[in-house]
Amino acid sequence: MELMEMDIQFILLIMDASLFGLGVLMVLFGLGILAKKAFGAEVQNLADTTSKLAQKGIADDIAGLVGNASALMNALQEMIKTARGIGMFLILIGGIFIAGSLLILVEFILV
Repeated sequence: MELMEMDIQFILLIMDASLFGLGVLMVLFGLGILAKKAFGAEVQNLADTTSKLAQKGIADDIAGLVGNASALMNALQEMIKTARGIGMFLILIGGIFIAGSLLILVEFILV
């Protein structure tokens, strides 16, 4: 094996390791976003408060309060969907990076 081939193998190994590390980080960040944003205490607290507000509006027959509480609940659901989407996107891309790094490892480095 020539010196040039060893240098190329070393560069491929460094690129492969960084791609794998980046993939693992993206998966971890995606899981963190899913755990924190979608199931966070502040989101649950806001949902509970909005639900109580809507019930109070219905009991007191205040149509505007019920409408605003309903709009707030819809916005809250969209926020949770968006956070889940970002988390799932990061997990998906991280998985693709990990699979790509394993493919590079098998095809080009372990020859």
